[in-house]
Amino acid sequence: MVDTGTREAQAIPLAARLKALRGTKVYDLLAAAPLIAWYGVCVAKRFPELAQHVMATDWGTADIATISNIASKFASLIFITAIIVLLALRHTPRAKTSGIVPRIAAVAGTYLSVGIVLLPAAELSVPLYLTATFLILGGTVFALYSALKLGRSISMLPEARRLVTGGPYAVIRHPLYLGEAIALVGLTLQFLSPWAVAIFGLQCACQVVRITSEERVLASAFPEYRNYMTHTARLLPYIY
Repeated sequence: MVDTGTREAQAIPLAARLKALRGTKVYDLLAAAPLIAWYGVCVAKRFPELAQHVMATDWGTADIATISNIASKFASLIFITAIIVLLALRHTPRAKTSGIVPRIAAVAGTYLSVGIVLLPAAELSVPLYLTATFLILGGTVFALYSALKLGRSISMLPEARRLVTGGPYAVIRHPLYLGEAIALVGLTLQFLSPWAVAIFGLQCACQVVRITSEERVLASAFPEYRNYMTHTARLLPYIY
């Protein structure tokens, strides 16, 4: 029979080992595995569709709408692929958010836009369709550039890995989210309806919660972050 003192002595090392495991790359990779798998499925599905679309296009007669649409899909595919690589190679976090609300907001801020593409597509004029397509293309390209600058510090949940202040991060603190928001505006236009606008508004609200939580974690992990905040905007220089 094992007495209480022996059981407690065995439990303490186990708790310590679990805590140490959470700080390892193996644990971080396991935590990112569902997201990596999801994005991998998206790439596996979209790549053949895009290749078929490209091969079926008559480039001699293709108009700007067709070309820009293919370009936006290609940029999205590159963006998703880059995210997969960065998630697999990212640094282990120095600090993480606490509480369930920031985590829910981060997940919702990432995936709510999926609800928009399930809605019926809107009938748009050619100028409005081109505007929507260019917003998706421009936002995706800027988000890709920001993600590459963020590099191995990328996270979905509010976490602090390494402090990045170069490139677009020298001007705004969350350029990746800005790029995603621009693309989301274009996506909302393509499926324009009260439901699409409602989803867009809800996702923006979740992103604000996500940003606030992320800044709190970064400030706790990096003392210099508060000084960095004084000369950068959150998303829009001189506005917000």
